[in-house]
Amino acid sequence: MTATGFPAAAGHALADSQLRRNLRKATSTIRAKREGAVAELEDWEQLRDAGARIKQHAVDHLDRHLERLEQSVTAAGGTVHWARDGDEANGIVAALTKAAGSDEVVKVKSLTTDEIGLNDALALHGIDAIETDLAELIVQLGDNDRQSHILVPAIHRNREEIRALFRERLPGNQDISSDPAELTAAAREYLRRKFLTVGVGVSGANFAIAETGSVGVVESEGNGRMCTTLPGTLITVMGIEKVLPRFSDLEVMLQLLPRSSTAERMNPYTSIWTGVAEGDGPRDFHLVLLDAGRTRALADPEGRSALHCIKCSACMNVCPVFERTGGHAYESTYPGPIGAILSPQLAGMAGHTTLPWASSLCGACYEVCPVKIDIPSVLIHLRQKVVKAGDGPAGERLAMEVVGRIFNSPRKYERAQKAARLGKRLPFLVKPWTDHRDLPDPPEQTFREWWRERGA
Repeated sequence: MTATGFPAAAGHALADSQLRRNLRKATSTIRAKREGAVAELEDWEQLRDAGARIKQHAVDHLDRHLERLEQSVTAAGGTVHWARDGDEANGIVAALTKAAGSDEVVKVKSLTTDEIGLNDALALHGIDAIETDLAELIVQLGDNDRQSHILVPAIHRNREEIRALFRERLPGNQDISSDPAELTAAAREYLRRKFLTVGVGVSGANFAIAETGSVGVVESEGNGRMCTTLPGTLITVMGIEKVLPRFSDLEVMLQLLPRSSTAERMNPYTSIWTGVAEGDGPRDFHLVLLDAGRTRALADPEGRSALHCIKCSACMNVCPVFERTGGHAYESTYPGPIGAILSPQLAGMAGHTTLPWASSLCGACYEVCPVKIDIPSVLIHLRQKVVKAGDGPAGERLAMEVVGRIFNSPRKYERAQKAARLGKRLPFLVKPWTDHRDLPDPPEQTFREWWRERGA
């Protein structure tokens, strides 16, 4: 799909009334459930503070914790691989899969592997990647479809659309109904055969613990546990920012994550594994540590807090922009407010110059973030970087130059104040903005006029 930039992509999404209905229903339901789950805890704000401190420390001392993680994983019988970018990571996974004698892999839902395009890269090596998360499977079955939400990748589809997809793409389901239980059963029957026959599992990671070498995945369906326990070889692809210093840090994170994402007190399936053990789970474990722009983000003191994200998706569900446009408009694996600050830093600003403007700066994303990432402040910081590079919206740059000249001249400033009394709709470059917003009523008399009237 050709990138068009957020404004054009958002305009296309807004024209789809069915998409807006799907999004409104899903996000409002998730918001309400999350509010109830969070309200149960009297110390929720203290948990957020603790989570913020843990992630701050982990990112600030990332080099030290990554070295310790490598030592711990190796001591537990696993093998650590370092990948500078997506191509290198994809090559490692392909080589390990071939070495295991397999031409298929079963996959746990993983944003990191989506980010690097692992499925397509494996296909070039003759390896079929099978998504086992129900929503990811739905996206995979759709031609040229893409995930549109961190938590609910198929949020842009309703049950009737899914029914049509299953009837077309899953053999033996031509008479399936749109009942969610029946749709789930059809997917389960298809996936169980794969779990029992495919010899390589590929996962992402929610967290990895430097202290013990443990890696953890949380999910709601149990498919992830199948992928991490049944195959003989397990390959985990993990962004380097996912490391936590101590095992005890999970006490905080495993309370923050489920309530913020699925609005549950705890995840139905929390799988944590440490290396390999004879007769228990995979015989070979490989951990691929992915950079892919993360050290570049780390070098930015104001932007690096984006790496604190634990991928809960709470910011998306409260964002008025995301609720109307959906995730595809962001043209990135990471949509919504967190995507608007993470994608430009990971992939480079050149391809995402419009994303920092994909926000109303209302602050709702910061209010719900479980680790207190100040997303609005990072958005403003990235906007400044875009403008300084000369890549900002041309109309906005010209408008700010005009405003700057007015503010630098007392006479021009007073004339502008008088002109403002003529109406609330401004012409030319800012007309599209004021067409949909009411400016504050200007005062009948300015302070300067009041001052001169009294002969001061």
